[in-house]
Amino acid sequence: MLVVLGTLLALCFWATLSVGIYSLVLASETSKNITTTNTSLGFRWYTTGSIVAGSGAPSGLASNQLYNPMSLAFGASNELYVADYYNNRIQKWVIGGTAGITVAGQPDAVSGSTSIYLNLAAGVALDSGDNLYVSDSGNHRVQLWLNGSTSGTTIAGTGTLGSSFTQLYTPRGLARDSSTGTLYIADSGNHRIMSYASGASSGTVAAGGNGAGTLTTQLYTPTGVYLDSSTNSLFIANLGANNIVCWVLGATGWTLVAGHPAGSLGSTSTLLYSPYGLTLDSMGNVYVADTSNDRIQFFLAGQTNATTIAGVTGIAGATNQLLYFPYAVALDSTLNLYVVDTWNYRILKFQRY
Repeated sequence: MLVVLGTLLALCFWATLSVGIYSLVLASETSKNITTTNTSLGFRWYTTGSIVAGSGAPSGLASNQLYNPMSLAFGASNELYVADYYNNRIQKWVIGGTAGITVAGQPDAVSGSTSIYLNLAAGVALDSGDNLYVSDSGNHRVQLWLNGSTSGTTIAGTGTLGSSFTQLYTPRGLARDSSTGTLYIADSGNHRIMSYASGASSGTVAAGGNGAGTLTTQLYTPTGVYLDSSTNSLFIANLGANNIVCWVLGATGWTLVAGHPAGSLGSTSTLLYSPYGLTLDSMGNVYVADTSNDRIQFFLAGQTNATTIAGVTGIAGATNQLLYFPYAVALDSTLNLYVVDTWNYRILKFQRY
């Protein structure tokens, strides 16, 4: 009996030891897999955002409100500059502040076409001195508002829509080359990106300009533009074609970055639906405001399969986990995500962790 009992105890010991060793190996392998997965992506954001500008619905013209904000840019001290579209103004928000300050256009949201007014402010960019470049889309021009100024100067467009090299048609997104001062304008109504050298009164076509379409030589209602200086390329939110394309400066056509080359829309991880805005990080990863899918899509550099990092595909809402027609996205220096949640009249911040 003692021999049998001893044998059983020995078997139990070895079985327990084997299970323990197996568990340690499994845990080790699982840990490796998790580490590999996180390292391969390298980026994670909390799915609940916090409001950093605007008060949400309803829209309004008070200093703490926005009315269909369209784009966003950071100032030299990380203030937020918001193109407050239907309020015909640019609002400056200090991070953590409860209200904005009007730095271009009129605080009371009155529109106009003289130098002190804006009409449907759609895009904003800044230089190192916090001078403002504003897509005054309803006036078909781009205005320069020097830091602290109460009026703007027209630096692109004539104020009358047209397709000549001196004219614009509903300009939207802006990108500026900090080394040369060249300004790139998403000239949406003309289906092209215009390039204006610093001080020039006339622009040149940097991308598109061959009519609306989905051929590689064409653009279709471009709304967002990002200059990637490292590759000398423009990344373009090609809203009407439901895709993101890359156009190397001086090239005659684009290469596909995200979405369908022929313009098919969709809500899968490889398709987009009316993407309005985009940005890149220093590693070449692409962040897309997939507007009509109510989400922000993250594309690893060189990949065409995206991960949704904010919002829920096809579900519009006003909670801090949902978006309603987001039009633009921006990143701060630590890659926290800022989303222009246009139809919720607010800017949401999604913390990276």
